[in-house]
Amino acid sequence: MKPIVCVSSEGHDTKIVILSKEKDKIKVKKTFSMIMSGGENFSDPTETHSDSSLKGFESDFSIESIGDSGNKLATVDKSDVSFAANYFGQEELKNADFIPVVTDPVVNHHNFTGHINNNKKKNIEAIITDIAKQKNISIADDSIDYIKIDEQTLHSVFIREDNTSVNFINAWASHNGKKYYKIATVKNSETALAHYVAKSNKFFDEDYTLIINTGHESSKLIFLKGSKLTHIGTSLDIGTKDIHTYDVYFSKILLEMENGGIPRLDNVILCGEDNSENLVLSFYGTFPEANVTELAFEGLDLTGLSDEQKENLSSFAFPIAAGLEYFEEKDKKHQGINFLPKYIQENQKFIQFGWHSLLVLPLLFGATFFFTFEVLENNKTILEQQREITRLKELKIQNELILQEMDGLSSKIENFDRTQTMLDSATAGAEVWGGMLTKVSDFVERRRSFWVTSLETNLDKTVNLKGYALSRNVLTEFVDNSNSSLLNTVTYEPLRDTKTYSYTLEYKINSFGANKNEP
Repeated sequence: MKPIVCVSSEGHDTKIVILSKEKDKIKVKKTFSMIMSGGENFSDPTETHSDSSLKGFESDFSIESIGDSGNKLATVDKSDVSFAANYFGQEELKNADFIPVVTDPVVNHHNFTGHINNNKKKNIEAIITDIAKQKNISIADDSIDYIKIDEQTLHSVFIREDNTSVNFINAWASHNGKKYYKIATVKNSETALAHYVAKSNKFFDEDYTLIINTGHESSKLIFLKGSKLTHIGTSLDIGTKDIHTYDVYFSKILLEMENGGIPRLDNVILCGEDNSENLVLSFYGTFPEANVTELAFEGLDLTGLSDEQKENLSSFAFPIAAGLEYFEEKDKKHQGINFLPKYIQENQKFIQFGWHSLLVLPLLFGATFFFTFEVLENNKTILEQQREITRLKELKIQNELILQEMDGLSSKIENFDRTQTMLDSATAGAEVWGGMLTKVSDFVERRRSFWVTSLETNLDKTVNLKGYALSRNVLTEFVDNSNSSLLNTVTYEPLRDTKTYSYTLEYKINSFGANKNEP
């Protein structure tokens, strides 16, 4: 079970207790108390300061001005929050639930006598109607709760929004960088303490018991008859800081007993800041027949506390009693006063909506569904296109490889065609040259007086033949025989003692053989 942090603020006095349930035992892990420097000035927002009682009380105090802006509580001082936050490690608060423990004037009490229904909602509606009729104020159904006293009586407690303990917890969360700390419920100090005392003590049915919690600025009076709550008195504006004489103290207690119809006191339970011997002796002097004892929290694991903290444990009666009641409720053993107003629930929502936002909520869901569907469809299309792009890229790579192979083959084919052309050309040329040389060779063989010394080819497909002849007639005969020769020069050039002529012939050839000389 999660640990709980109970925060109780009474005026400037703030008390904090961390409780945890370990196995079947409740452990008090830490206690902390301080007087706030910038806390609230608690003033009862009513003209009459009488509290409501369960019986014997005629004039329930008026609370018409609850909710008036003039009675709003001030914000919590940051230095106070920082001082408290430094005492607690964030790790021990990490999984804890917080419980504000409230008393008057944050809460007010009202007794309801009438038909009690088994349906809690109907009982609350009846109590709200009764408060509106008697006190002319309206109460929200989330700000009120009740406990059953007997078959005809319900004791109701209702809360107002300017709650010191809640403000302190929210400021604490903000100081530690949190949006909020989880507030599980809001408990009432007086009813929780009354339940603990009645449960842990055996009183006779006709015994009247006073539980007095003395604070720094004020004191709370709670009266029991037997083991049942019978009256919650008005807070006494007397605390440890201003007790000068107990005479005034006891006169106010006697006045409250008269208002609550309490004839005597058989038991007095002391708790809070003052448990001095002088107070005990003063009670014995005023109520000699009463049994005066200090409140003891038995059965709790106090191993984590110092000796001084153990001795002053009764000063934390309100937050400890509220925490113990909360654990009992978790175990389904008891049902006490619990509040969780809507403004606290809204503050703790991850996303906060107003009523007008709820109207837009279906549109938000519809728009979310539509855009989600569109995004998914588009993602599907994108994936398909990406797969197609990947496929085309692979195909492109394959085609480029094929093109490279084709370029190589085309180059080879082109080279082959060029080679073939060259070979064909060479073959044709060789045939022409062969024919020409054959004719020249035949002529030289027949006429021994004619020979060739050189052959020169020209760009215009002609061949220059140079050589020697023994007579000019041989040259003329060769030209006439070849039909394609042109005798350019004839020069007399004797070789040794022989009469010879050097010549130059221009021999024209084509693919069909030598060209025929035209006249």
